[in-house]
Amino acid sequence: MFDRTKPYNELPVLPPKLKDGLSTEVLLLLAEATHSIGKLEGISKKLPNPLMLVNTIALREAKASSEIENIFTTDDELYKAISTTDSNISPAAKEVLLYRESLWHGIKDLRKGPIEIDTLIKVFQKIKDTKANIRPEHINTRIIKGGNSISSGEVVYTPPKGEVEIKSLLINLIDFINNYKTLHPLLKMAIAHYQFEAIHPFTDGNGRTGRILNMLILIQDKVLTHPILYLSKYIIDNKDDYYFLLNSVSSRNNWEGWLKYMLKAVKETSDYTIHLIEEIMDQFDSTRKFVEKTLPKIDYFVIESIFAQPYIKAVNITGDKIKSRNTAKKYLDQLCEIKVLELKNIGNETVYINTGLMKILEGEA
Repeated sequence: MFDRTKPYNELPVLPPKLKDGLSTEVLLLLAEATHSIGKLEGISKKLPNPLMLVNTIALREAKASSEIENIFTTDDELYKAISTTDSNISPAAKEVLLYRESLWHGIKDLRKGPIEIDTLIKVFQKIKDTKANIRPEHINTRIIKGGNSISSGEVVYTPPKGEVEIKSLLINLIDFINNYKTLHPLLKMAIAHYQFEAIHPFTDGNGRTGRILNMLILIQDKVLTHPILYLSKYIIDNKDDYYFLLNSVSSRNNWEGWLKYMLKAVKETSDYTIHLIEEIMDQFDSTRKFVEKTLPKIDYFVIESIFAQPYIKAVNITGDKIKSRNTAKKYLDQLCEIKVLELKNIGNETVYINTGLMKILEGEA
């Protein structure tokens, strides 16, 4: 019997036993989610440079995923933190940036081979800026209402306890992710996300690590090429359901409700991200045409660069194509003169703001 106040060392291994198989409703939602995420992947491949948008969208995901854990910062604060060397950055902004770095670290690790337990450990360590490892035997962890791992409040779930038990469950999870080929990747992602959160292998950062795992699974299974599925926004908008349905799998084996939630999340998030990309690309195209007509000597690379993130400095576009920082600064100053960019001084540094892109991102926050 499941007891929310005692360590769930009886957590069933994967694959799950679905009592009546997949319902018609789940299959219909799976088809809709597959269509939407396929369209998202397709539109990303039509971009002149898909990586142009990845940083911006990944940062949005980092911000939203951190908000689920009650870590809040503003867009302005985040972009300032990225664009300057000012050490006076809020703890919340630092945590969001660590999340984004963790995402890229996981993707880089994925290029070397399949997802492993070590991949999850590295992602967690990056998120929390720690050398800690799997939760040790003596640490008591309980999940209270709202999804927080703290020592007081109404306990809704107590994860498995004991390093041996946790490692055994993680080995089973990784085997399921890498070798269970007959299951649709979206269903695999949803099931793996529940299992990881139920194992709760780390002292903190499990939610954020689990959401990065979602992206790694989709990329490993070739559903997406780049990390552009902004899933955390849906979870924020439906946060109570997220925690309720996670717990309902543990307490009542309610896989049906959980799978429907995650498939809806994929569909709605994919549709939303498509809309966001279309808005950004419309803005990019109109900016490109305007700059080509007004300042024809400015390289296409510069226009791409100012859409990589709303805040930019001359050093960000200095490299193989523009070797001189003075030349880079001249181009950015010229873009300010025609009101494509706005100049802003932050401390002792000068940054340039792509106001058109900023408005799009602020509108979708």
